[in-house]
Amino acid sequence: MALFDLPLDELRTYTSGSAEPADFDAFWSATLDEAGTHDLDARFELLTDTGLTTVDVFDVTFAGFGGHPVRGWLVMPAGTTRPLPLVVEFIGYGGGRGLPHSYLLWASAGMAHFVMDTRGQGSGWAPGDTADPVGSGPSLPGFMTRGIEDPEAYYYRRLITDAVRAVEAARSHPLTDATRTAAIGASQGGGLALAVGGLIPDLAAVAPDVPFLCDFPRAISLTDRLPYREIGNYLKTHRGRAEQARATLAYFDGVHFAARGRAPALFSVALEDQTCPPSTVFAAFNAYAHPDKEIEVYDFNDHEGGGPFQQAVQLARLPRLLKA
Repeated sequence: MALFDLPLDELRTYTSGSAEPADFDAFWSATLDEAGTHDLDARFELLTDTGLTTVDVFDVTFAGFGGHPVRGWLVMPAGTTRPLPLVVEFIGYGGGRGLPHSYLLWASAGMAHFVMDTRGQGSGWAPGDTADPVGSGPSLPGFMTRGIEDPEAYYYRRLITDAVRAVEAARSHPLTDATRTAAIGASQGGGLALAVGGLIPDLAAVAPDVPFLCDFPRAISLTDRLPYREIGNYLKTHRGRAEQARATLAYFDGVHFAARGRAPALFSVALEDQTCPPSTVFAAFNAYAHPDKEIEVYDFNDHEGGGPFQQAVQLARLPRLLKA
């Protein structure tokens, strides 16, 4: 697919038409306060049978939204004895935490690496171990329309809350340095990193790659590729609910979280990305509040974005922000 969105010079000044709910902050404050009534109950089990000799791996369980158990991995250099800078990673749509040997990069760079499993997903391309015990009203297969009738019931309210609690759980381990924490992720993981960056005031860095969940009004009308198309297909069947769906989605739009970003940020975008169109990524980047922000542009890439090239950029820049 050749370029299909706005020209790059227009992307650099594009602003979203997503209307921020008047009670956005109150909604998230109440959501996180409710989550805080549940003991975090973070448990770290050191694994001895991974076959890996250069890293230590902990199988993690903590209480996410509603006190529901959420799984994760904590991977760090073998024999670590002092607190390390912490990278918390969130996973792309449909995937789960997979196997720990998939996560060697950041530990190899001398950091602690926490990977959060994704409730109810983990069957599309990498296995997961976290259920979503909450039901919803009528929805299209996938996750984009689960509970879309009401912000309180929407799937991403649970998942974003899990992500905030994941940072808390990772920081609770004695060998992680809470003052040097970065949130990263690609696609859905990038959207979650943005949300965490808007909800946790003291992160050291945020690095969303080709982030999903941004500028919903444009995304659902511009691309016919899944997962955004799930919303269009739902509205094809549930005629007359578009206004209600847009009102719900506004509470979860990465543009509004970006406007609350209080840590330096390193974004990436791909100009041929039909899954997360570049204008939706630039909408979040241009709204991002912290003045120390950069965006890497991959001109001829689709949703794979920069891939290992973007990882190399992160390896060069995040240690400076984390003082690693």
